[in-house]
Amino acid sequence: MRYEFKERDAWDLVRFLGIQGKQRGDELQLAECPYCHGGKNRKDKGSSSINLRTGQFKCLRQSCGVQGNMLTLARDFGYMLIPEVEAAAGARKTYRTLKTPKEPIRPKPPAVTYLESRGISRQVAEQYEITVQTEHTNVLVFPFYDENGDMQFVKYRKTDFDKTRDKNKEWCEAGTRPILFGMKQCTDFETLVITEGQIDSLSVTEAGVKNAVSVPTGARGFTWVPHCWEWVRKFRKIVVFGDFEKGHMSLLDELRQRFPNPIYRVEEADYQGCKDANELLCKHGAAAVKAAVERSKPVPVRRVKPLTEVSRVDIYKLPKLKTGVCQLDRLLGGGLYFGQVDIIAGKRGDGKSTLAGQIMANAMDQGYKCFVYSGELPDYLFKAWLDFQVAGPANVVENYREDGSVNRFVTNSNMDRINAWYQDKCYLYDTGIIDDDEPEDLVKTLRSAIMQYGVKVILIDNLMTAIDLDVDENTEKYDRQSRFVKKLARMAMQYEVLILLVAHRRKNVYTNDTNDEVSGSADITNLAGIVMSYDRDKELPPTQRRLVVSKSRLMGKLCLDGYVMDYDERSKRIYGFGDELNREFGWQKAGDFELVEGMIPFDEEISFE
Repeated sequence: MRYEFKERDAWDLVRFLGIQGKQRGDELQLAECPYCHGGKNRKDKGSSSINLRTGQFKCLRQSCGVQGNMLTLARDFGYMLIPEVEAAAGARKTYRTLKTPKEPIRPKPPAVTYLESRGISRQVAEQYEITVQTEHTNVLVFPFYDENGDMQFVKYRKTDFDKTRDKNKEWCEAGTRPILFGMKQCTDFETLVITEGQIDSLSVTEAGVKNAVSVPTGARGFTWVPHCWEWVRKFRKIVVFGDFEKGHMSLLDELRQRFPNPIYRVEEADYQGCKDANELLCKHGAAAVKAAVERSKPVPVRRVKPLTEVSRVDIYKLPKLKTGVCQLDRLLGGGLYFGQVDIIAGKRGDGKSTLAGQIMANAMDQGYKCFVYSGELPDYLFKAWLDFQVAGPANVVENYREDGSVNRFVTNSNMDRINAWYQDKCYLYDTGIIDDDEPEDLVKTLRSAIMQYGVKVILIDNLMTAIDLDVDENTEKYDRQSRFVKKLARMAMQYEVLILLVAHRRKNVYTNDTNDEVSGSADITNLAGIVMSYDRDKELPPTQRRLVVSKSRLMGKLCLDGYVMDYDERSKRIYGFGDELNREFGWQKAGDFELVEGMIPFDEEISFE
């Protein structure tokens, strides 16, 4: 994709770097150079700038003298300029097309009566076209229009919900595109106020605050982000007015990681002991709601916090991914921890990619969204092996060709179920569009996938192809490897994701240190949280491998003698002592489907009449 410089990109990048900037003519002068920081004693301030017409960057300090452009800065500091992620073929979801009413929907009296009981006027109800179902006047209807005025999503809410009688308080139309409620009613791109519930965004509007929207499926549902990302990014700043409970505001953490906009938050004191904007409106009036938005404060600069704010953490309770290998999970304290880069090393052809693929299958089964870069296997071959692992030996059919060779496959009906299970769980990097600057393109794509799709587990197979090394060997390749892995480590920590990095062993090994056997720069294993190797062993039969753990930064426990692992050729599954070869994945469970908490699909015809 070709990048076209926009002035706002320079300001967004400066905010991302945490550097103050001031416009002077066509130049955005920076308080300090992001490369040299003003010299040894930081005395040379204001020596660098970005041209707001061309995007060109320069530092005038003689000992620095770095020059470049916005792409250079984005590359060197891990900032995303072009939010473009290519998903695996067939992974993109199709949505129902809803018919947009020709005339604005007029609220029915029961809708107005209920909203007035919540402090929301008829005028606001008419502005947002809130009504009730024709045959169920106790069910509110919230139409979600996009910025062009087209209806994309519809949500329902019972006004007389009783948890002893009713199964659900809210639900939505099945198969419709999730977007933010209130996009159509936004009037400019100054400040966007994002709340958790529709009643809350209506309360903010009632208080005289413009550009109030709410998420479609609660604080845990972020399926709307890919469909609204570009639109939200246009706003000068975002104010988060989420539900506040137990000292924590919903939405805040996710939004600050998903969007580059300056993020502001409503202060705890301005909630006045209330849970949300509507409760504040009902108890303290519209002025209190408006003041809460106006007094919102910027979220503190990332990566900067007082030591006193660091909480005590029980490392055994930290989120972790179970690998599916019982002995390995036990050694690591429950699995692979998020927020770090873990390495799987091994010789070519020994099965390290197979092990990595099986860990990704387990990640999907635990509900984590995954992203895979496979530099050696074409996408169809990677998927074919993963299909066998997910299907399991009981669902892989074997027959024999005329020459006596074995033909293995998964039946069409089971593949349909497996593909349905894959939906929105895993994305692949499209190697068909790689340009000459692959390492930077890959890092940028990973960051975009994390922000827009909520990816939590990433597999890079493997390091050598990921950095697009030149054929002739020279010292430069180690610098490139080191720089690349450092970016991965920063990304893993910043977004609390797990990155699995597959690496080759050295061809000629003259060391007894397993970590030194990983091919490439020493920084690779130094930056890793866990280093594993998966190899053949002369003492083992051909169908077995040895899994060694040579580094475990968090737990400190190693297994240098290794665990003996078996391999099932039929299903490509790897298993060891205590593992279940025939374990079932989610696609085999009856009625397996994924829903956001508190939501159920609703196939009833949308009724506005």
